[in-house]
Amino acid sequence: MKAILAVSLACLLSSAPEARATDRKPAPSPSSSLTQEHWNASRTLSLRTPATWEVKSEAGRPETTEARGDGLILRLVRHEGELGLDSFHAECMLVRLAGAMDTSPQVDYEYDFVGTEIGGRKALDSAFVVHYDQAIDGHRDWRQRNLTVVGGGESVCVVAYAPAPVWKKSKPARGLLDSVLESVRFAPWR
Repeated sequence: MKAILAVSLACLLSSAPEARATDRKPAPSPSSSLTQEHWNASRTLSLRTPATWEVKSEAGRPETTEARGDGLILRLVRHEGELGLDSFHAECMLVRLAGAMDTSPQVDYEYDFVGTEIGGRKALDSAFVVHYDQAIDGHRDWRQRNLTVVGGGESVCVVAYAPAPVWKKSKPARGLLDSVLESVRFAPWR
């Protein structure tokens, strides 16, 4: 089952609305540069990153793992137990780089609440641009993609962040962040 989930998460990324919207083949992913494997605190999720990325895991409720590098950020937010998919996805969409008082209430959606199933787990996918009052790592506008997966006794959000101008103009940055997201693997948690 673990292998099915790993492959399925990669397949979901390639079938996301922005990938389906064009007939072009996606650029080759730089997965060969993902030389380091990291685990969340409960060792139920792993991800791969380039060697230069910094990764931190914190136990707790929720359990959080954050990977940063090359101006990009990926967060894994995990709860033990299966939460309601819609409500958990909405909650995960509020996992921002700054507090609510430091962001514009208006976001610009690319797509929202696209549902699928990943290896027997239910999933929702959304992508949007968040506008921050103050620059974060030199940028005020950040593209945020939330992939929420519920099943197998856990609830997980994978949140990918990229500065909006970088996301629009840099195929290598998009490919790198997509490859890190694709690298997320589920392990049995019991």
